[in-house]
Amino acid sequence: NNDACYPSILTTGQMIEALQSGKYDLNKTALIMSQTGGGCRATNYIGFIRKALKDAGFENIPVISFNIVGMEKMPGFKITVPLMEKLLRMVVYGDLLQKMLTKNRAYEKNKGETQKLFDTWMEKCKKLLESSSNKEFKQSIYDIVDDFEKIELDTSIEKPRVGIVGEVLIKYHPFGNNYVADLLEKEGAEVILPDFMGFAKFMCTHKITFNTLLNVNKTSSKIMKAAIKLIDILEKDVKIALANSKKNYLPPCDIWHLEEKVKDVLSIGNQTGEGWFLTAEMIEYIEHDIPNIVCVQPFACLPNHVVGKGVIKTIREKYPDANISPVDYDPGASEANQANRIKLLMTVAKDNLETKQKKKQALENENIQTKEKQKETV
Repeated sequence: NNDACYPSILTTGQMIEALQSGKYDLNKTALIMSQTGGGCRATNYIGFIRKALKDAGFENIPVISFNIVGMEKMPGFKITVPLMEKLLRMVVYGDLLQKMLTKNRAYEKNKGETQKLFDTWMEKCKKLLESSSNKEFKQSIYDIVDDFEKIELDTSIEKPRVGIVGEVLIKYHPFGNNYVADLLEKEGAEVILPDFMGFAKFMCTHKITFNTLLNVNKTSSKIMKAAIKLIDILEKDVKIALANSKKNYLPPCDIWHLEEKVKDVLSIGNQTGEGWFLTAEMIEYIEHDIPNIVCVQPFACLPNHVVGKGVIKTIREKYPDANISPVDYDPGASEANQANRIKLLMTVAKDNLETKQKKKQALENENIQTKEKQKETV
């Protein structure tokens, strides 16, 4: 009855749908949900899911909380170092393959080639995650970028680059955002999605911020600083591989740079929901020549309205070329209204790109004329 946020309804509904499908032996099935310990569903998820399961007649199904903040300890499930290493590698693979897919699919000469290679590497990565050495993991990163580098692109017509930011589930969940990436591509955009690892780094900064602003959590602060350093080491080969590519991929984020940049717009004390990181992602896009941004957010998500829709005016004042459109998603939201907002953003994006190209051409012509006059003078 819309008495909870859209991501809660969506994920809980999908869990119950899976249990009702008949695909699983309910006596050997458990559900797992990640929790950040934030000030919204991130803390209340497990109780919410358990209530839904009880109401649906599945109260015997155990619900496991995956978290690193000491919530809901489970005797049958422990987070180990090997498990965390595999999870981090999984995120590295996911972020990298996502970059490869959206960039190449937008410009590929042979339609469907990118998706085919993406599917091939998805299966390879699954096997590598089950068992691979550090050397094999690192090599696979270069192999992924090299393989996608071979895909021929038709860049004769430049497309507007559109970044997607917003609530962490809705921006990645195609069903949750009514396939916004597909809609943007149909409208002629090159879509850029942010790295999930960036969100992981943002979560690590929480304890560091508490220590900085409130002088508490000193030990936790040191641990989290070490964690961010380890993540940066894990992403080192990704940065090198992308830098060697000629396809202009968005590099992995530098969380400290983003934290410093966002301070001009809002306090880093904004941590609920996506907190200051959502605002920082918008700034990151603009700095990398991605001025067009769709900010997707659940209608009832108050924190994200503050750090998303609430900062757009300030960002536009700071970056006049910014073309940002907030789009609300909810079970009762109008899909036609969502599509119209996105189409309007694309119209503005195409006009801005055309104006930019004309200015660039005029400048090039002026430079040619200046050089010719200099030759005549000599």
